[in-house]
Amino acid sequence: MPQGDKSSYTDKQKRQAEHIEEGYEDRGIPDGEAERRAWATVNAMTHGGKKSGSGRGKSVNKAPAKKGGKKGGKKGGKKGGEAAARRPAVARSASAKKAARTRASKRTTKKAK
Repeated sequence: MPQGDKSSYTDKQKRQAEHIEEGYEDRGIPDGEAERRAWATVNAMTHGGKKSGSGRGKSVNKAPAKKGGKKGGKKGGKKGGEAAARRPAVARSASAKKAARTRASKRTTKKAK
């Protein structure tokens, strides 16, 4: 099967990709990039194309479809949006790393007890 061939996908997966692509295009993403992102989302949700054989089904992960637009909080508005969106990426990253260290240290202290 050549790269980019969509024949191994179900009709439902093709419809999902089409709807996701339209959503990206509505947000101003170029056509090619919108299509690439749409198929990446479908693959992440449904684990790729249809598979033959009994018992091969896997549950659908809807998290990738809900993920878009969440990073960094809201921007805009009179008051400037949420605090996370106004901070530079370096500061957000530092906060995330600090939180991860805190969670890790709490896990190790919990196990020690």
